Amino acid sequence: MIMPEDTANLILEYMRKFDQKLDRMVDDLSDMKRRVTGVEENLAGVHRRLDRMDDRLDRVERRLELVEA
Repeated sequence: MIMPEDTANLILEYMRKFDQKLDRMVDDLSDMKRRVTGVEENLAGVHRRLDRMDDRLDRVERRLELVEA
């Protein structure tokens, strides 16, 4: 027969395990947020480079008179 004290200890043990798992999930989510932020920043850098290349290509095409001004 399970005693009320045993039940309380069992519940506390499950709650501690749940709390540890939740802490790990919070840490993992924080890490994922930092990594996604890094990816977004790098992607923004790629877009800036592509925009500059597009501008340069437009200038080259105009100088070579490949497009109308």
